[in-house]
Amino acid sequence: MTTPIPVHVVWYKRDLRISDHAPLARASAAGHCIPLFVFEPDQWTQPEVDRTHFDFVTQSLRELDLNLTKLGGQLLVRTGDIVAVLEVLRHEFGSMSLHSHEETGGNWSYQRDRRVRAWCRQQGIVWTEYRQNGVTRGLKSRDRWSVLWQQFVTQPIADVPASVSMQPALQTEVFPDPDVLGVRGTSIPGAQFGGETHAGTVLDSFLQERGRNYRSAMSSPISAETSCSRISPYLAWGCMSIKQVHQRLQNRKLAIAAQVGDPQAVHRTQRDWSQSMSSFQSRLSWHCHFIQKLEDETELEHRNLCRVYDGLREDDFRNDYFEAWCTGQTGYPMIDACMRYLIAHRWINFRMRAMLISFAAYQLWLHWREPAVFLARHFLDFEPGIHYPQSQMQSGVTGINTIRIYSPVKQGKDQDPDGRFVRTWVPELQRIPLSLLFDPWRISLDDQARYGCQLGRDYPHPIVDPTESVRKAKERIYAIRETEFASRAAQQVFQKHGSRKRRDPIPKKSSIRPASQQQLWLPGMEDTSL
Repeated sequence: MTTPIPVHVVWYKRDLRISDHAPLARASAAGHCIPLFVFEPDQWTQPEVDRTHFDFVTQSLRELDLNLTKLGGQLLVRTGDIVAVLEVLRHEFGSMSLHSHEETGGNWSYQRDRRVRAWCRQQGIVWTEYRQNGVTRGLKSRDRWSVLWQQFVTQPIADVPASVSMQPALQTEVFPDPDVLGVRGTSIPGAQFGGETHAGTVLDSFLQERGRNYRSAMSSPISAETSCSRISPYLAWGCMSIKQVHQRLQNRKLAIAAQVGDPQAVHRTQRDWSQSMSSFQSRLSWHCHFIQKLEDETELEHRNLCRVYDGLREDDFRNDYFEAWCTGQTGYPMIDACMRYLIAHRWINFRMRAMLISFAAYQLWLHWREPAVFLARHFLDFEPGIHYPQSQMQSGVTGINTIRIYSPVKQGKDQDPDGRFVRTWVPELQRIPLSLLFDPWRISLDDQARYGCQLGRDYPHPIVDPTESVRKAKERIYAIRETEFASRAAQQVFQKHGSRKRRDPIPKKSSIRPASQQQLWLPGMEDTSL
């Protein structure tokens, strides 16, 4: 009988890197280390999961394995239930410990981690979890949360291990076939490529070049494609850490401040970069602020943050409206263009994400859950802790956020002033003049024939009346929002989840304006998923 070999298993989940990876650093320093990634079938059949997620993860894993090999180790890949896989390792080695990052995921991962924790207790195995971001587990109060976040992101970066001792070497498995695993969807050639190297390259290009006009360019889907950071998938899947981003941002700000040269040119450069980097920095904090909500209240994946809105939309769900929204066939050109762009790229900027959800919630009066799941599948940067609270916020069911009903017509005119974006993604409207492009339902029958676009045949009539749908939505949601019961419930939500940055956290009952006329004080989904 062989003598048990004490091993330290590093369980990789959504942290696919070797740099600033505390579990790997601690485990490798303690002795024999087994970096482990398990393709868990139940995870890959969740309704939010898509083939593009699988592709991104496998791309990242290939680089991770290569980097571990350079350190003398390897990535052990298994397919199956995590508890069953860990039990096999325990039986083989006898003495083992488990290291991983904390994960704030959906209910599936929460229940999975509970099973692992119970198994560890039963087997007498020590499972050490390490913070990966600015979320505080077991938080009692949101007071001073920003101080705790700042303390975390300024901590030293965990060093890459000098070596990873893995004796004896284990036979790894090939990646499973996504079709056999039950993964939905197909690969998208235009989606961002995974991996730690790509994460660093994208961040560098933003901090050194692309980010100068971030503040002014992030709202339009045209300019945002290059001016936004585009690092959100890398943070969502852990190809880089929030600490790394924050500290590289601080270094970049110091470099900008130290620039020399022509005084006027330097002043313009410093002004642009300072404003943009300030906006970017605030969104790093908001990124974790939203994830903290799901950490503190795991049910938010499925139910309203403010319970007084339960039942508001559930009984009125129209599947035909939902299908038209999903396929970019609503008859609202800016909505349809954004949805088609998203499906092709698996990314779109925040303002357009917010508009898509707002339109589904108010004009179409759809409950947020099904649209949120659909978008999760199509967001390569899907981060549950950001996605579900943001979806609820844009649907008006948090109780503590201003109601924002986006006008697709005004958003089109503001964010696509020459019509290039809409004409590209809704080619049916190619010949429609700019004055009618964003509200083609105003075109006369004679002009429809002249421009070669007959509504109802070449492009849909608007799925709902542009004016009446908004009027009804306001009436319905304010019938609840203006009650004393709703006000008390909102105060309770704020005490648990509020940012503590505004003196008057609850919007006044009488105020409502289209979101296109308001300054967005909250960050975007892309930028909170940085």
